[in-house]
Amino acid sequence: KHPPYLTMALGSGSVTPMQMATAYGVFATGGYRVNPTLVTKVTDARGHVLHEEVPKPYNDSMRAISPRNAFMMESLLNTVTLRGTAARAQATLKRPDIYGKTGTTNDSLDAWFCGFQRNIVGVVWMGYDTPRKLGDRETGGGLALPVWIDYMSTALKGVPVQEPTPPE
Repeated sequence: KHPPYLTMALGSGSVTPMQMATAYGVFATGGYRVNPTLVTKVTDARGHVLHEEVPKPYNDSMRAISPRNAFMMESLLNTVTLRGTAARAQATLKRPDIYGKTGTTNDSLDAWFCGFQRNIVGVVWMGYDTPRKLGDRETGGGLALPVWIDYMSTALKGVPVQEPTPPE
């Protein structure tokens, strides 16, 4: 008897930066799916808080993947920012708790960097509204990653390093 055959499609469909942020948020939270918050606080000119989003505590209904799978993905994505295509992230930010992945579509139509630290997920997409080549040598690591690093250097100022604890 022959073993069952597995069919696998390679490649991907189109996704938005918000969809990518939601997906990477699952890894950042240790396996919970939470809806992204674009604006966490609004203040007036005097610094008085007009509105502030209070994060909801995680519960089992929000669990998307096991803690073990989330930890394994974190480990893989950490390696990308340590010595892979996004090694500039840890080298520049001087933090070991940075995770992410560069991406470049076929024919260099889009360049991405999706990354996180436990407190924040950021996705940078570069491309044209009407798809056309960015340039033959343009990549996510060359175009999108520097923007993400610049943003995170401000967003993580004063935030303590938070490395994950391996689950059982």
